[in-house]
Amino acid sequence: MRRSFKFVAAGLALALAGLVQAQQWPTKPMVFLNPFPAGGGTDTFARPIAARLSQQLGEQALIENQGGAGGTVGAANAAKRLPDGYNWFFGAVHHTIAESLYTRLSYSLEKDFEPITIAAFVPNVVVVHPKHADKLKTLKDLIAYAKANPDKLNYGSAGSGTTHHLSVELFKTMTGTKLVHVPYKGAGPLMIDLLAGQVDLAFDGMGTSAQQIKAGKLIPLAITSTKRNPVLPNVPTVDEAGVPGYDVRTWYAIWAIKGTPQAIKDRMYREVVTAMNHPDLKRIWAEQGADPGGMPPGEMEKIVKAEIAKWAKVVKDAGAKVDN
Repeated sequence: MRRSFKFVAAGLALALAGLVQAQQWPTKPMVFLNPFPAGGGTDTFARPIAARLSQQLGEQALIENQGGAGGTVGAANAAKRLPDGYNWFFGAVHHTIAESLYTRLSYSLEKDFEPITIAAFVPNVVVVHPKHADKLKTLKDLIAYAKANPDKLNYGSAGSGTTHHLSVELFKTMTGTKLVHVPYKGAGPLMIDLLAGQVDLAFDGMGTSAQQIKAGKLIPLAITSTKRNPVLPNVPTVDEAGVPGYDVRTWYAIWAIKGTPQAIKDRMYREVVTAMNHPDLKRIWAEQGADPGGMPPGEMEKIVKAEIAKWAKVVKDAGAKVDN
């Protein structure tokens, strides 16, 4: 009985210590590592959340951008950081793809990180440069042209292993088309060359393409999710436009570094959900055609596992590999 009481007392002491630690946290600025260059889709959602967290917590929440290799360079860096509650990882669905696409990763998404929550779900949109307006008016036009002219069109991506990349590989597999891949170090650099006509098309995130579409600088052919998007209500889905069963969404999420104290992870989850419910952030999400996340860590963990399995099959079917 005495030994049992000691164990219970020790457990209560640890729990109380954790609560005190979480209540006192943060006492200095915290960093969210975004493994893509500034100006991309991840920034679209990471920066508003960081700004709100700074106000809510009274300490700065900083975004650190480090692009390269489809987000895997930054992820590897984040995995090595101290799990002290001041280092966080703001990644994306792209990292579930990297698990099977890259042959040599120095980190594991499931072993080195712990889910907090998904910030936003965003469909990709098939966009082409206006120089192709005469011949690529619909997705069926794109499919027909690509079949008649194998490898004549190129498509840009935010890097090998991003949904920009694998969504096209899935499309190619389902349509029997051939397109040349041009990887960039993030959605920001991709958009510069796409607008300049250096690449013909992209399956880009709504977060970076919506404003360009509205300005008439890009032509939208289809939405990659299974439902139309309120930002572009007249643009059909890929499924509607001639590729039945096609469904791809990009999402952006927050992970803790493995070993971060549980009480601090719990506090971060609550603070992020509070931030996402702020009217300003709801407006930003709506403008980007994004659906909010906010699910508990355990639910996010299930989504991550399902996405890793889904994209492993796409990688296998497409025969795509990246030797990093």
